[in-house]
Amino acid sequence: MEQTNTVLPPVHRTAPAHAPEHAHSPRLAGDLAIWFFILAELLAFGVFFAAYAFTRANNLELFDAEQAALNRNAGALNTVLLLTASYFVVRAVQAAERMAARAAANWLLAAIFTGLGFIAVKLTEYAAAFAHDISLSSSPFHMFYLSLTFFHFMHVILGLVILTAMWNGARQGRYRPGDMNGLETGAAYWHMVDLVWLVLFPLVYVIH
Repeated sequence: MEQTNTVLPPVHRTAPAHAPEHAHSPRLAGDLAIWFFILAELLAFGVFFAAYAFTRANNLELFDAEQAALNRNAGALNTVLLLTASYFVVRAVQAAERMAARAAANWLLAAIFTGLGFIAVKLTEYAAAFAHDISLSSSPFHMFYLSLTFFHFMHVILGLVILTAMWNGARQGRYRPGDMNGLETGAAYWHMVDLVWLVLFPLVYVIH
């Protein structure tokens, strides 16, 4: 009896797919300490905003009348300036990630000048308010207007100091992929300043 040897085709085994060895896991941009600081600052502003809303609810006519006297065009211009500065900061971070140190420094310089524009507009507003004898004791609305905007104003000044330090670091080529912590930390702070204004402007200047 003749035996037939059947040759089976080779079995090709597909190796299991493995995740890349250097897969990037999500991370928090910047130093962890800055995020605790940001949360604390947002909480402080949140308390301010809640107190403003509560006081306004009990003084609607007064708040509406004095709010109407504010320079909304100046407030809107400052909104544009802060948003533009944040855009420039984003571009600076992107440039540093591409190892384009000069471009990063130029974007940061543009953000600084835009932030200085905010300062100039706000100082003009304060000068006009003081010329009309507006002070913290003038009325509940003026107390909140001056204290809230000045509190934010001081944060903008600190933000400009941070941006200047970041600009100096970018000029020296200090930021590159894998060494972005300082740049990202400063950027996170500046975006917080921007975010607070995006709440403060409609709350104090616009909403009736």
